[in-house]
Amino acid sequence: MTQEPRTGRRTAPTGLLLVCGAGVVWGTIGPAVAVVGDRTSLSVLMMGAYRSVAAVLVMVAVVALGRHWGTCRRLLREAGARAVTVGLLTAAFQMLFFVAVLATGVSVATVVAMGIPPVLLLVLHTVRDRRAPSLGQLATVATALAGLLLVSLLGGGHAPGGETTVSGVLIALASGAAYALSAEFGGPLTKTYGAVPTATATLSVVCLTLVPLGVVTALVLDQPMTTSDPVAWSLLVYLGVVTMALAYVLLFAGLRTTSSGNAVLATLLEPVTAVLIAVAFLGEALTAAGVVGSALVLVAIASLGRQLEEPEPK
Repeated sequence: MTQEPRTGRRTAPTGLLLVCGAGVVWGTIGPAVAVVGDRTSLSVLMMGAYRSVAAVLVMVAVVALGRHWGTCRRLLREAGARAVTVGLLTAAFQMLFFVAVLATGVSVATVVAMGIPPVLLLVLHTVRDRRAPSLGQLATVATALAGLLLVSLLGGGHAPGGETTVSGVLIALASGAAYALSAEFGGPLTKTYGAVPTATATLSVVCLTLVPLGVVTALVLDQPMTTSDPVAWSLLVYLGVVTMALAYVLLFAGLRTTSSGNAVLATLLEPVTAVLIAVAFLGEALTAAGVVGSALVLVAIASLGRQLEEPEPK
């Protein structure tokens, strides 16, 4: 018998904690990718392709063990177009962000790509609801963005990595917009069908997008498509199972009771986590600006439940 999504709702604080968990997990992506890059000649696209395959295999196993097949079929039948849209937006977010990093450097790409989503969603929700944002909302977004700027540009743990270019900034803006819209469109799916079916459908689309792109790019540019390094393979599996499958289940579970605006702000824990990992394990220094910026991001996230929560649909 097919297991349907539970109708009970988690409290908003629990939803925020789940999204924060996704942000923390995503913060480990950069260091892991850097190690794979040092040990192999795989392109970022091929890494993304392997990562997405690992994620889908895990999600298929979870669906089978949890008997979610019926819900997955219902999702595809009733909301297949939306699921494909969320998957394509998720793939676009990942691809464009990596391109932006190459074009304009890690710090600028992170600030732009992670900074635009809360602003964009605040504007979209203001237009949709025909109601100006409150001072509390504006203060929370401003605090979070100030923290992001300090952490990413002055906090330590991120090498500049490139020269800022207009094209790189525009690509980073497109990446951030894709992330914001994926959270906005994914929220209704997970509220109706649950986190596991939504994540499975979304990541399947990501896999179907990234694998052909990675293979074709490697063939055209004569890049290697595999490696014999066992450490690299273990990290690629980690990137798929933990930073993709687990992280997106956490994100979509959190979106069941947390607005998309809250979610994109909560995932600003990603750059904070990346900086802390670089300091703890890669020997990089944490500056005073990094400490202050991390504190500001945490303060903003702590205020989300009270200031930014949207009313539940009736």
